[in-house]
Amino acid sequence: MADSYENLAPVKLQGKFQAKVVCCILGIGSLVSWNSMLAIADYYYQVFPDYHPSRVLTLVYQPFALGTILILAYHESKINTRKRNLFGYILFTISTFLLIILDFVTKGHGGIGPYVGLCAIVASFGLADATVQGGMIGDLSLMCPEFIQSFMGGLAVAGALTSALRLITKAAFDNSNDGQRKGASDDILSNINIHFLCVLLYAYVFPKLPIVKYYRRKAASEGSKTVSADLAAAGIQNQSDMLLDSSMETDDDSKNQRLSNKELLLQNIDYAVNLALIFVLTLSIFPGFLYENTGQHGLGPWYALVLVAMYNCWDLIGRYTPLVKWLKIENRKGLTVAVLARYFLIPAFYFTAKYADQGWMIMLTSILGLTNGHLTVCILTAAPKGYKGPEQNALGNLLVIFLLGGIFAGVALDWLWLIGKNDVF
Repeated sequence: MADSYENLAPVKLQGKFQAKVVCCILGIGSLVSWNSMLAIADYYYQVFPDYHPSRVLTLVYQPFALGTILILAYHESKINTRKRNLFGYILFTISTFLLIILDFVTKGHGGIGPYVGLCAIVASFGLADATVQGGMIGDLSLMCPEFIQSFMGGLAVAGALTSALRLITKAAFDNSNDGQRKGASDDILSNINIHFLCVLLYAYVFPKLPIVKYYRRKAASEGSKTVSADLAAAGIQNQSDMLLDSSMETDDDSKNQRLSNKELLLQNIDYAVNLALIFVLTLSIFPGFLYENTGQHGLGPWYALVLVAMYNCWDLIGRYTPLVKWLKIENRKGLTVAVLARYFLIPAFYFTAKYADQGWMIMLTSILGLTNGHLTVCILTAAPKGYKGPEQNALGNLLVIFLLGGIFAGVALDWLWLIGKNDVF
């Protein structure tokens, strides 16, 4: 346990605000491409009307994300976190560029060949997501909780940003020739700049912030080897520099002792399972159900886009509500009750889609997003407290396994909404 180290932080440690801003941007970059794919799903339904794009692409994405994080989490203590995260952001940049190339080559035409190519690019997004998300959450877990909150907020900002951009481009190009394609291309093109910015920020800005150097030196003094490359990038080359002061110096045997992954998981199994359950529910409804099972209403082709936008906006709000102390749920039993209570949303969505109007569906979608963001941040900021740096990094990776596992299960269960529906395939 490492609570005693928190008291050693300088009172006026510089760079905290800048670090939070950078963490938010890095969060945006780790999910903006995938959120763009969801936001422009209406375009893919036009190009590939028989292939259930929102459901299939999500189902393709998640196995690659889950498989990658399982491998990386198993070897997390030996992996260079700097190279891992930079590889992920660079892969995001390349994959997003390939989306533009694919659309240019196929000229927006459908068919099985372009669809397979699209699925391959989506699979690379899944690989990049697991690489970055596990690496970043593990890295930020050994720092202060506000950094995780900012990163998770960035993930939600990516969703809100892409939804807003999609609504704008759809309105701008809706009545022009090939308007859907032009709007989708502009949405994707903007993502390349964001990913490139993330590469620059993570490589040259983030590691040199004083508060980031402090926490990484602290983690190194506790035996963490994953931060060595980032410390070197910040100009801290040797082990003596990594020690904060003489009060932190311990013998090598004691500082390198840490709980195993199994012990960490057993101590935090409720957090892990709750995180999985949050995303099982969310992904069993979002985005597939919202695109294919909500019927026709007054908003017409805008209806699904508005629902996705409302989910993303309230998910963003939910990731910042834990900053209000009396709203943050820290009691472990309270978190479990809140997570299980969300499952009443399943019958609520079913009966609303069947009998109610669009206003009720918008409200339910907003609740889904708000609770998803709020509970996710509550868990990810509470779980790492009290552990050493290497343990916090390992726990962050373990929690991402359950997060992505929950997403994968939710995506699979989402297909159950098609039971009894005519003309499914």
